[in-house]
Amino acid sequence: MAQELSYVIINPYTLYKSRTGVILSRLLSQSSLELAGAAMYSPSPELVLEYSKMIVTESDPQDRQIQELIRDYVLENYMPNPQTGERQRVMVLLFKGENAVAKTREVVGNLRNRSKGGETIRDTFGDLIFNRDGSVKYFEPAVLAPPSVEEAKAKLLLWKRYYNQDSGILSHILPTYNKPGHQRAVVILKPDNFRFPSGRPGYVIDMFSRTELSISAIKVHHMSVAEAEEFYAPVRVALQEKLKKPAAIKAKELLESALGIKIDSSREEELGNLIGPLYAEEQFNSIVKFMTGINPKDCSPIQKKMPGKEKCIVLIYEGIDAVKKVREVLGPTDPAKAPPGSIRREFGQSIMVNAAHASDSPENAEREIKILNMQQNNFISLIQEAYEA
Repeated sequence: MAQELSYVIINPYTLYKSRTGVILSRLLSQSSLELAGAAMYSPSPELVLEYSKMIVTESDPQDRQIQELIRDYVLENYMPNPQTGERQRVMVLLFKGENAVAKTREVVGNLRNRSKGGETIRDTFGDLIFNRDGSVKYFEPAVLAPPSVEEAKAKLLLWKRYYNQDSGILSHILPTYNKPGHQRAVVILKPDNFRFPSGRPGYVIDMFSRTELSISAIKVHHMSVAEAEEFYAPVRVALQEKLKKPAAIKAKELLESALGIKIDSSREEELGNLIGPLYAEEQFNSIVKFMTGINPKDCSPIQKKMPGKEKCIVLIYEGIDAVKKVREVLGPTDPAKAPPGSIRREFGQSIMVNAAHASDSPENAEREIKILNMQQNNFISLIQEAYEA
């Protein structure tokens, strides 16, 4: 069966309530679809108006009243604040796979009065409450998803058209922007979160929600070898110094055992200077291979610039003291030393396979944003490949 492209839009209120991670984990674990792309939008009035006109259709299994409620909800909650002009934030997730539209819709669910339990996302996070006279008292659909393949195409082409205008890094619309202490922090959900289909990436994002920071950008990324080498360049330098002594000790033990000779401290230091950089380079190559799925020693200069084989999710979190807050939730590099309740304690396996990366300073965050080219995204190309080939 042909691969389909579907979407789920996480509404402004759902983002505000930090429910993004839980919702993503349900979509990944219950649909078994590939999360192929993601982008943050601050919808313009033009996008909101065009999108709202496409909501009420004959192909939607929800009745006409529900569709009209969704249309009115979008017009009210996606529009910029009429008093201040402040834009809203929404997150658009792209899912790829067989029957992707039907599968995402099944996990999202339809809206109904007095839903019980939590079988679907809308059962848990959506609300449709009526007054006794039958009028609607409160309505929150939580997320939006297409009812048909045809509507997925039409609506995604619309969102693609407004990408350059309404998407990107949404720092400027955040309430703490330009306030003292406002920072950006890059978070990377590493490839070990995507070894097999599961809700784990969503669980990690859910734990970051404890920071009460705002997500200003997101993308699904395949890091190239060139990006990884530049990104981890400071680690490369640190490893060369850090591994001199361990390499010297190991080399001394092996030589003394194999050759039956005694190596004094000065010779041991020489061994460290000689072997340490080689050992450090091998460890650095292992990091690059883990992040990209490609051994840098096997790459030509052209191949180094091509997207890697491994998937990660890159997010920018923003707010007051963002760097400190994300690193406290993440925990130390070594999962064995991470405190209970931290991400690396819960999901990390080793110093390298440790679930996520987080910027260690505001300056490094800006450096990482440039290396990962967060202003660019595969979001547009995925839609082009699906519908404009």
